Amino acid sequence: MSDMQIAAATPPATLRADYRAPAWLIPEIALDFQLDPARTIVRTRLTVERNGAHHEPLRLDGEGLKLLEVHVDGDALSEGDWTLDDAELSVPLQGDAAVVETLVEIAPDKNSQLMGLYASGGILCTQCEAEGFRRITFFPDRPDVLSRYSVRLEADKQRFPVLLSNGDCIESGDGEAGRHWTLWQDPWPKPCYLFALVAGDLAANRDSFTTCSGKAVSLAIWVREEDLPKTDHAMDALKTSMAWDERVYGREYDLDQFNIVAVSDFNFGAMENKSLNIFNSRYILADADTATDADFDAIAGVVAHEYFHNWSGNRVTCRDWFQLSLKEGFTVFRDQQFSADQGSEAVARIGDVRVLRAAQFPEDAGPLAHPVRPESYIEISNFYTATVYNKGAELIRMMKAILGAEDFRKGSDLYFERHDGEAATCEDFATAMEDASGTDLTQFRRWYSQAGTPKVTARFDYDAEEQSATLALSQTVPVTPGQPDKQPMAIPLKTALLGETSGDPIVDEQLIMLTESEQQIRFENLAEPPVLSLNRGFTAPVSIDRESDAATLAFLSARDDDPFARYEAMQQLMVDTITDAVSGNGSDHGPVIEAVGKTLANNDLDKAFIAEAVLLPSESFVGDQMLIVDPEAIHGAREALRNDLGEALDAEWRAAYAGASGNSYAYNPTAKGLRRLRAVSLSYVAASGADDAAQIAFSQFDSADNMTDRQAALGVLASGEWPERIAALDDFYARYKDDALVLDKWFMVQAMSTRDDTVDAVEALTAHPDFSIENPNRFRSLIGAFGGNQRAFHTASGRGYRLLADHILKADAINPQTAARMLPPLGKWRRFDEERGAMMRAELERILAAPNLSKDVLEQASKSLG
Repeated sequence: MSDMQIAAATPPATLRADYRAPAWLIPEIALDFQLDPARTIVRTRLTVERNGAHHEPLRLDGEGLKLLEVHVDGDALSEGDWTLDDAELSVPLQGDAAVVETLVEIAPDKNSQLMGLYASGGILCTQCEAEGFRRITFFPDRPDVLSRYSVRLEADKQRFPVLLSNGDCIESGDGEAGRHWTLWQDPWPKPCYLFALVAGDLAANRDSFTTCSGKAVSLAIWVREEDLPKTDHAMDALKTSMAWDERVYGREYDLDQFNIVAVSDFNFGAMENKSLNIFNSRYILADADTATDADFDAIAGVVAHEYFHNWSGNRVTCRDWFQLSLKEGFTVFRDQQFSADQGSEAVARIGDVRVLRAAQFPEDAGPLAHPVRPESYIEISNFYTATVYNKGAELIRMMKAILGAEDFRKGSDLYFERHDGEAATCEDFATAMEDASGTDLTQFRRWYSQAGTPKVTARFDYDAEEQSATLALSQTVPVTPGQPDKQPMAIPLKTALLGETSGDPIVDEQLIMLTESEQQIRFENLAEPPVLSLNRGFTAPVSIDRESDAATLAFLSARDDDPFARYEAMQQLMVDTITDAVSGNGSDHGPVIEAVGKTLANNDLDKAFIAEAVLLPSESFVGDQMLIVDPEAIHGAREALRNDLGEALDAEWRAAYAGASGNSYAYNPTAKGLRRLRAVSLSYVAASGADDAAQIAFSQFDSADNMTDRQAALGVLASGEWPERIAALDDFYARYKDDALVLDKWFMVQAMSTRDDTVDAVEALTAHPDFSIENPNRFRSLIGAFGGNQRAFHTASGRGYRLLADHILKADAINPQTAARMLPPLGKWRRFDEERGAMMRAELERILAAPNLSKDVLEQASKSLG
């Protein structure tokens, strides 16, 4: 397919530069729902006001709605008084204000896109971000139209005994023919993407929270009756996050009720609808037998994230969808801070950076690269990306590093005060930080507008005679789609010098601001030869190119007083060792083995940090460091290093494994660290080829009193050739076949296996009776996980590419958002050898040529080919 054909097939884009304020404002909206899965009737009453001097009609977005009536100021309009097409209802209005009413019909049980009002496991629920409200009623579906909502819900009482919406429930009662109703009012103006309703047969875990001003807030987490025992952790996380937001940001909750509902069919992780958060059940339900430590941590983080949105997203929302990172980047940073405060700050930061490098750095380096504040989009749902979320969070973290904690808090206070009840922009946030601190962030704003991961080159020279050193820094920002020319960024780099002999700091940590293409920093009066520690704590989301030999990296991995820098040195040592082997330059495993051994023996380090530090970088991450990715060579080199580490340190791994065993289950930082180190140690014992490895793994699998240990053992067995593998997989399925979230783990562990027959296994699993393309969690657990398995997905036959493309096309007809999120692995076709690249490109062309392709998938495919 030629570039001309791709361009012809691509719909026009929405441009940030074309933003115009809304022609009509809607300060009040009243909704009345007669709920039924097959036929729901929605009556909407809009109080509208002309915004400025113009003669434009009232234009209301609508999609898939059956329009029954239109009224203006109480008078029924005939069809000639309004116009309607597939996406918009246009109503001419004479005055500057009016009351407009519509009556529409929708069918929630036929809504497979899971946007708007849909049915999930006997529950009716909504998802409106980004543009789902137009699938419920006619409305200007844009985030800068803020309204106060009054919502009346009526439904069959036996089938839907619980009726929830935003705000506080002010009235309820019984109706006719076995029906009942509730009336909800939300006094805080909000955009329509924050509207929510839930109707179903649900039970509540109830609690309360008293705010710092003494107000009692009723809390409830609504789930199926049988799932109630799995909601205590989420409730604890909610109360902890409410107290944390008061303490750290001064933000108090502003209503009398706060509800969370868990549903099994959901496109996202969760949604921050005002006072009625709707969650994917995987981020609410947990107990020791069915959820891993990572699941527990994720639940706490996501519950906090959605709660924090009450201020950073709801009370202050975004003016348009180009400003999405205004709420998401800031709130991700806030939930990262929260998670770091709950345990090991160093381990939390390692996790944040690992996610950034696994998802966002490749995005920045590929055809889908875009700025944190994009300039255009075809389908907004495609911009819920790692760049907007995770890189956006890094921008906030850099601001805090530049301003300091005190001025950053002043800036956030000013931002909330200045823009409360408004739809704001990224510029507004930066301006509040400037005004509160007196710091000029003009150059820093380029982080919002320039795509690509900056590359910082560092050269460090020591003059023994002068007892001085010079750090020469330079930066380049790579070319990205639509941005061939880049300007220097403002890059904050925390830096220190350690004594080569003593290992102690000889120049304390300082913040260096790299603002030019090239800069030099000089250090004087150095008492001993220095070793450079650069970008400590990963202050800036950049790649660092510096000449560091294995001895220097080993030194830093053992002596650096910054935990992240210590981890980073070990990772770089491992990456260099693997890439040397792949490139045919030989590979000495000795330095890695020695460094890992010293880390294991260091009793001053916490077990969770040790586990992260000794873990090898993923095959995908190693591939990201290479111009041309060779999946088989990378796999072979990494496995060889794993094998040598396992063999050479066999006694140490077994000692670490034994030292982390025998404790009854507890969820706390110490216990989590022990389980993590136990899992890593088991993986290295298995990698060594030890005769008893499978027996140890199966014994752990069979006797585990928690899912963390059981899944860790299953993961080891799933990639092996042992007979215990089949026994463990069969046992796991038999135990958990009726628990959908745990069964997702069973699918995922097989999709991530490093065995030679993984493609065969995944193809077989797509025909398994428990696989469903309609449930996003199940689809992601198998097809999404497989797309992230570098070796299996890139098998030389191209079968992996066909399998993914086939399922993207199948899913697109059902749920375009989920389908589009599966496409990025194919977009990396330029990074692989000519034969693989051609097969990947061919699958993209096949997708793009398919009839009735959604805008979601069309945009991703066309950009990936362009």
